This record gives sequence, structure tokens and C-alpha cells, in this order.
Amino acid sequence: MIDADLRTWLLDTDPALRWQVERDLLDAPEHVWLATRARIATEGRGARFLSLQDEDGRWAGGSFFPGGFLDDPANQQLPGQPWTATTWTLTTMREDGMDPAPLIANDTAGKLERNARWEYDGLPYWDGEVDCCINAMTLANGLWLGRDMEANAAWFVEHQMRDGGWNCEWVEGSTRGSFHSTLNALKGLLDHEIATRGTPATRLARRRGEEYLLSRGLMRRASTHEVVGSFIPWFGYPFRHIASALNSADHMRRASLHDGTPPDPRMREAIEMIRESRESDGTWHQGRVLPGEVWFPLDVPEGEPSPWVTMIALRVLRWYDEGTGASGPAALPFS
Repeated sequence: MIDADLRTWLLDTDPALRWQVERDLLDAPEHVWLATRARIATEGRGARFLSLQDEDGRWAGGSFFPGGFLDDPANQQLPGQPWTATTWTLTTMREDGMDPAPLIANDTAGKLERNARWEYDGLPYWDGEVDCCINAMTLANGLWLGRDMEANAAWFVEHQMRDGGWNCEWVEGSTRGSFHSTLNALKGLLDHEIATRGTPATRLARRRGEEYLLSRGLMRRASTHEVVGSFIPWFGYPFRHIASALNSADHMRRASLHDGTPPDPRMREAIEMIRESRESDGTWHQGRVLPGEVWFPLDVPEGEPSPWVTMIALRVLRWYDEGTGASGPAALPFS
């Protein structure tokens, strides 16, 4: 159980969040959280996203950026990129757990195949491009919409670095993995494995990539053991592409549940960072919100108690503590 006030606060949210609270924190019966999840497409933010889709299947007239965004030099001076184009909108709906039935019914995948091209070299949408993070979202989104994405999954096997990671800057010659690129590649490969069981090559690639992060404790350089960057303690929602300790730990939770394996003890330092970020009222506060145009806010402003960050942190800590038998003052107060 969770404190009654915290429970009420978390449940008084959009269906996209509420169903995950019911399933991951409250152990609600399956029919309860499934009924809540079914509401995403008809009310709240899921319904709003659906209403914003262009007739040609895209959002904001573009694939990764809104249509025409890169044609205006002034946009290069903006503090952040827009988050309204097709890939970001599809990714948010998918990660929310929305049933893709309305998108399948209106042939979104087919419309994107016919009408969408990447801003990079005009490549066909479902073929992906050269960026690992973009390709990972495309892989997962295509699977969600029922497409055959085997060629996209194989791309990650072909582009994995010798150290087990991935790096979006491989096209510029980088040969070492990046935390951000690796985490996002892993998310796509896990979705592929859940949907299709994967192949021996993609399953091995996922495990090698997870070892890349785990051997670094989800947060430290292999060479100097220093914390890899200021993004590690950044607990802001939505995560987008940022490999914070919380984002990485939530992936490891999901992978562990899929594999039927216990939490890896090498995560302990990252877990304690998450635990220590909890406020006295039992919540986690919103970190810095990435700048850039959005359709509408997905969570609270910076510094306010965040239902999304709180839910994700609580489920990570619950999984870790129950899986490792953690006890004492450091343990999450579940009973």
C-alpha cells in the first residue's frame, strides 16, 4: 500500500498515468487497469493527440521536426527543438499505453509510408535514418502499429559498437557508445523482443547493450569512474531521449520483468540517487523541462511535485527493493 494521500493524488490523473499507477503500484486486478487504459484514446491527452493528426497521417507536417522548421535559419537559435512532429507524438502515445486501434483503423502506418520522409536525406519514414534514437523510436512505433520491422531491428545489430553501446554520432566516425543512444536503442530492441521474441542476434545485442550500462552503474564513465554528465540526476518528465538514472533504471525494471531476472546489484548507486531525491511529502519534483514547442504540457512545471516522475520512481524502487530484499531505512515504505 501507499500513503492514502499519495494514492489519491496519483489516481487523480490522466488515464495515461492512472492505469500505470493501478497496475504497477496498487496491484489492481487486470480488468481494472485495462479498463482505465482503454480510456486513453477517448479522453484526456490521448484523445487530444488523435485530434491533432494531419489528414496525411503526420503530426505538425513533419517526421522529426515540424514541416518547414529546418528551412528557417532563425529556428537554429531557439533554446530547444519542437516536440510536436510525428515521431515524438507517436512515441508519447505508445509509451502512454494507448491502444493503437484508432491509428490502425485510419491506416496511419500506410499514410506515413506514402507521405512521410525523414528530414535527413529525404529517406522513407519506416526505413529509419542514421540516428540511433530516432531509429529506436521508429522501430517501437512501427511494431505498435503492426508493421514488420525486422529490417529496422537488424540495423541495431549492424551498428552496435565494440563496447556494446550505440552512438548516434557513428556517422561522424564515433566508435564508442553513448549513454543516451544506448538506452534508446535498448528500449527499441526490448519492444521488438516483447512483440516478436526477437532473433538470437537482436537478443544478444540487447544483453550486450544492457551490460554496457550496468557495468557503468547506469551513471559512471568506464575510464575514470566519474559521473558521466549532469543529465544523470535529471529527473524531468517527459524523458525524451535523456539517459538519466531514473530513465535507465526504469528500462532495467522492464527488461528484468520480461526476462524473469532479479535486479542487478550494480544498479544500487543509481537506485540510491533516485531514493534520495524523494521529497519529505513522499513525491518527486519535476526537473528541468526540456525547452521546445509542445502540443500541450505533459506534466507539471519545473520544481512542482510531479505525478509522472513520482509514479516512475516509486515503481522502480518497489521493483528493486522487492527483488533484492532491501530493508531498513533505505527501503521504500511499501507494506
